[in-house]
Amino acid sequence: MSTDTTPSDAEAACFEAGIKFGTLYHQFAGTPLSPSSASSLEAAMEEAIENQPHCTDVTVTVQTDALEAELAESTAEYTELTGRFLEVEIVVDYEGMEVLTRMEMEDGYPLMRVVSVRDSDC
Repeated sequence: MSTDTTPSDAEAACFEAGIKFGTLYHQFAGTPLSPSSASSLEAAMEEAIENQPHCTDVTVTVQTDALEAELAESTAEYTELTGRFLEVEIVVDYEGMEVLTRMEMEDGYPLMRVVSVRDSDC
């Protein structure tokens, strides 16, 4: 049995990615969203998260088909941002370990997951 509780670089990189997703989701959830504001919100989210340490790339895509379907059933011209309207990919590089993470809808839930962990020097 190992008594070393120090996280590996790969584990720390995954933790960093989780922090980025928590920030992204909870900072922007509830933001007013319309088809005309979708692209500017995507850019704002990407730029905000890329400011965080170890973050090397962020791609945010508002699912405009889901957004337009939601608005078709409403009298309002906008709705609030929730995970069901987003697909997000975040890349974190921590101490030479690159973590690719993604959030996308799965069974009606915005699931955030680690896609891959690799040595970024390879």
